[in-house]
Amino acid sequence: MLPSHTQAARVADGSLDLAICWVPRSTLIDDHLEARLLGSDRLYAISTGTATTPIRARDATLLIDADETSWSSWNRWAKSMAAETGAHAVDVPEGGSTGQAFFDHVRRLGRPLVNNPKGQTAAVPPDLVARPIQRPAVYWTWSLVSRRDEPRAAVRALVEALTRSVDRLCLEDPNAWLPADDPHRAMPSADAGGTAWSPTARPSPTAE
Repeated sequence: MLPSHTQAARVADGSLDLAICWVPRSTLIDDHLEARLLGSDRLYAISTGTATTPIRARDATLLIDADETSWSSWNRWAKSMAAETGAHAVDVPEGGSTGQAFFDHVRRLGRPLVNNPKGQTAAVPPDLVARPIQRPAVYWTWSLVSRRDEPRAAVRALVEALTRSVDRLCLEDPNAWLPADDPHRAMPSADAGGTAWSPTARPSPTAE
């Protein structure tokens, strides 16, 4: 799978019609794109020990990957979480954000590490445990990204069909956290979960 920022860029330049990725509001504005919520992942922490009790967001640690080409979007999300919640951020060599390298960092640091969204389905090794994150609960969103001025009715109809029934209730919980630049943060509730965000459909400034 291509990195999120690469997918969004390809929609902007016309080489892709649609992309499923995480995208910040600033990219939507700069590249004349639109984002509709397609889904979200509540991220958790992986920790040493045996305790599976929840941890506070400020007690979690985030890995910042040296490979900006592949992990630019994750790094941006992680730095935002660290800045807003007080979580720790640790720089790691290229490719340390997922897979065996991620689990090795958990063991080396001895701290609960926030799992990367690309590692949501990875099996947790028997010597480590998954722990919920709360106060706040942190979410990674997946958007269906299209061009704001898309002229083809078939593409617009597909976007509508894919996002019409998306449930965003978890993101409206007062305990839910999204980065300030996430297009789905503080959006008003809608009858259908597929409400789009574009520069012409901004949330109220007071909602942020």
